[in-house]
Amino acid sequence: MPSFTQFNPVRLRSYILRLPLCTRLLLTAMVGLWMAAIPFPWLREMSSLSPDKFDLTQMHRLNLFPLMHLGFLHMFFDVLAIAPLLERFEAEFGTIVTLSLFTGPFGLLPGGLYLILEKGILRGNTAVMGSSVWVFLLLASEAIKTHKTNPNFSIGPYKIPTWTTPLILVLITSVLIPHVSFLGHLCGAAIGYLWGLGYIKFLVPHEKILRWVENKLNLLGRLPHYVSVDQKTYGRYGVLPSTGIPIPIGPVAMGPRSPEPGQRLGP
Repeated sequence: MPSFTQFNPVRLRSYILRLPLCTRLLLTAMVGLWMAAIPFPWLREMSSLSPDKFDLTQMHRLNLFPLMHLGFLHMFFDVLAIAPLLERFEAEFGTIVTLSLFTGPFGLLPGGLYLILEKGILRGNTAVMGSSVWVFLLLASEAIKTHKTNPNFSIGPYKIPTWTTPLILVLITSVLIPHVSFLGHLCGAAIGYLWGLGYIKFLVPHEKILRWVENKLNLLGRLPHYVSVDQKTYGRYGVLPSTGIPIPIGPVAMGPRSPEPGQRLGP
């Protein structure tokens, strides 16, 4: 993503226009819900993950709490943080997988874990909201991949395991930024570790099923910026920004490749 020291409106516009489909939809939902909550502040209460208000009739909170934010700055910094991570995830796994995970298990699992720990063990009732639960989920997943090729990094005489980086960031944000949920961020990171280690990959349907759905509905031809399961490495319009994947020379093989009470998740 363009750095602030080299800010260029043209490059920023180009970056936004090249975002893959699911990333666009989720970022738009975050901004849209923040805007909708200005004239309708009750939307925040309805979307927050509040332990005492949660029951089987409130399952929508598990899907909405990562998309809702306390205010503009909360939403703005969360969007900046998650956009490149979400884009990278979609470029690797495809649009249909990303959409199914981030509208389902990646909200339900960290949210459910938070409810169990906050209400069942700590006996608390702190409401949380914000997409930084996804930020730490994706950071933890990336940390596991990085750890396999670069197990440690050095700080002075100390060697720190690479996989601990998200946990260090969770601690730093909790100390430096007021009113963030330490437990909420930990729950997001925990699910990210499980995904990175492959323990919950069964949540994604088999690739043959996904390819059949894509071909049957002609999703690649009908939806702009759709990233196919078959072409997830290259996307519809070539390599997406920040993927770090080189373009091969020669033919490409076409085989599988707030005003409201509660704590915010994020700055």
